[in-house]
Amino acid sequence: MRIIVATTVRAPIERVWDAYSTPEDIRAWNAASDDWHTTASEVDLREGGRFRSRMEARDGSFGFDFEGTYTRVIPHLLIQYEFGGRDATVEFREGADGVDVIVSFDSEDSHSIEQQREGWQAILDRFKKHVEAQARPER
Repeated sequence: MRIIVATTVRAPIERVWDAYSTPEDIRAWNAASDDWHTTASEVDLREGGRFRSRMEARDGSFGFDFEGTYTRVIPHLLIQYEFGGRDATVEFREGADGVDVIVSFDSEDSHSIEQQREGWQAILDRFKKHVEAQARPER
């Protein structure tokens, strides 16, 4: 089954794209809740390039690597990748209210569809918050 999550980010497309594909930014936003964090991130953003993010519970009780291979990259428009035998697509669509970021991915069997949707949406919500906080002009 395919799961879709989405958000609209009020920031320029260049900033949205960079925040989604830069290791420093990924470490800042890539967690579903405050008790998790990403301790390492590697990105080779090109077709055939690999990525890896190390996600860990802040209390040190658990961690895992989220990794895969980029299968299609169209700057400022699309990132497709394979991870663990599954596929995901990230679309970036500029609009009047900002950049719509739409993530669709193949579900897995370990967690319910709702748990997967909620987890990926929580990460995307943190992404939006991170980008918008950095996009605000200094006063």
